[in-house]
Amino acid sequence: MIDFAGIQIGHTTYPELYTGCTVFLCPDGTWGAVDARGPAPGSRELALLAPDKPEDKEVDAVLLTGGSAFGLAAADGVMKYLAEKGRGHPTPIRPVPIVPAAVVYDFFFNMGSFTPNAESGYNACVAAETYEGDIEQGNVGAGTGVLVGKWAGFEHMMKGGFGVSSIRVGDVVVAAAAVVNAVGDIVDDDGRVLAGARSSEGGWEVSRNPLRYTEFRPPLPTGTNTTLVVAATNARLSRSELARMTHQAHNGLAISVRPSHTRHDGDIAFALSTRRVDAPIDLVNNLTVAAVSEAIRNGVRFADTLMSVSGPGSMR
Repeated sequence: MIDFAGIQIGHTTYPELYTGCTVFLCPDGTWGAVDARGPAPGSRELALLAPDKPEDKEVDAVLLTGGSAFGLAAADGVMKYLAEKGRGHPTPIRPVPIVPAAVVYDFFFNMGSFTPNAESGYNACVAAETYEGDIEQGNVGAGTGVLVGKWAGFEHMMKGGFGVSSIRVGDVVVAAAAVVNAVGDIVDDDGRVLAGARSSEGGWEVSRNPLRYTEFRPPLPTGTNTTLVVAATNARLSRSELARMTHQAHNGLAISVRPSHTRHDGDIAFALSTRRVDAPIDLVNNLTVAAVSEAIRNGVRFADTLMSVSGPGSMR
């Protein structure tokens, strides 16, 4: 069971089209922040989450989706769902739902023939209605068609996926979800590779190249790799504290993805606070690092082989 600090999670998965999307439905009063460190992020409504923006701009949902920038259309379906519920920032005419969104590039399996759309986003919201702590991981939602370990070339890559983790200390909950589509390898807390660039002779490419660096000819395309993270807490945080939480989320990413934040990755971390309990910010930050690292690892632990691309989950 995954306690996501009162936030509901839902997937829309297209297993035969190798893509999908994942939505996080926030309770009333949720605040958010974001830190986009990738050179080519695909996104929507990120500027509204900056620390200098008004505090009355609450977050109604966050969407993570496949389909590269085309997949941002799925956010329209999330807005439609929320509008039907009367959710959104109040205006003189009608509420306007606030739905930040981010994408991964997952065209390698379906060659871009289909991308999530408004119906996909709406259906993910419907799926989230029944969330009570159980959520599928691996080749689902926005993690359906993602890949990892591309630093040594596409012939060495493995299947990535969607993962979650949650930690409670007393009344304080910090949870994280990740869509893992990284250039780098995914490593355990002792540095052991869980998924990544596999050697054609068996084992891992990193054993022959400890720096995980290769001269690509042609160069590895930028903007085709991204790890997306949503970290959430029930702790009551200020805007600036939420911004610090996103920094800690990226620290968790850097611990579990090597190399991380490369010029080929569009890494984005969201932080959400449902503002239920008081808690020391240092505790929340430390829990965030641990939860994000484990969510990323779970994303590959539960990933199954797709076509000829191996997934660690298939080896369990």
